[in-house]
Amino acid sequence: MMLQYLIALIPALAWGSTGLFSTKLGGSAGQQTLGMTVGAMAFGLLTFIGFVVPNQINAGMNIWIVGLLSGLLWAVGQAGQFTAIKAMGVSNAIPWSTAGQIVGNAALAATVLGEWSTAKMWIFGTIAIFLVVVGAMLTAKRDKAANEDDMAGKTEATRGLIAILISTAGYAGYFIIPNLMRKVGYISSTIANRNHGVDYMTATIFPQSIGMVIGAFLIVIFFMREASVMFQAPTWRNMLTGAAWGVGNLAMFISAATIGQAVAVTMSQMGIIVGTFGGIFILHERKTSTQMKFIVIGSIMIVAGGILISNLPK
Repeated sequence: MMLQYLIALIPALAWGSTGLFSTKLGGSAGQQTLGMTVGAMAFGLLTFIGFVVPNQINAGMNIWIVGLLSGLLWAVGQAGQFTAIKAMGVSNAIPWSTAGQIVGNAALAATVLGEWSTAKMWIFGTIAIFLVVVGAMLTAKRDKAANEDDMAGKTEATRGLIAILISTAGYAGYFIIPNLMRKVGYISSTIANRNHGVDYMTATIFPQSIGMVIGAFLIVIFFMREASVMFQAPTWRNMLTGAAWGVGNLAMFISAATIGQAVAVTMSQMGIIVGTFGGIFILHERKTSTQMKFIVIGSIMIVAGGILISNLPK
């Protein structure tokens, strides 16, 4: 049992550190996005060859379409997150991004997938979302005593929050597409539920990574306008970021099958601790003592909200 919980902590470590990896490895938001997707695709190919093919897991055309769509939306989410990190810093962007993902996924699960089926679930779910949003606001709170209310800082914060909104929409689509396709019957329950759903989700990883690369190319060329620099050294260095993300993605599916989806998702949200405090202590992003107090309280509130959402009473 201890090993299963250790595996469940891998996504928190891997996903929480992507901002740290990308910042240390350098490059523009476009180079980081493209490099990460190429690294994720390499990991996806290894998963396909090493697990999907040997175990004869169904990987038909419908699985590929689901994976490609999910991957395209993920590219939007990740590009937005990297843009926000450039504008706000890791320790500010990651809490907002985490909060957006928790709230976005909860809202879609409640409305589109119909997973909030009782009044009690809606009440506690609303409380959880409130905790997450307030927690994110506290972690990003500016300290007026530190003379941080300059116009340039406010402009960057606004740009970062807009990027977070775009990122949240992309990530929400990335998460919901596999479950939505199962709900509407595009993926049969026989395929989707085999081996507790791990086979279905694992089969989508490689096509998903291809969708990520396609989405990254489109975003970098047509929206970020970085075609001239997208094959430079920082892009290739950021393949390591993609490999780390891929490890977390696979561990998430394994832990969901062994200890349950609710516990696995909850533990993956602990990545906010890695991203937030890693930005402060590893990347040396400056914070005042007042800001640190807000960050600690806000992080606790986000984690508490994530735990509550993942374990809503019936």
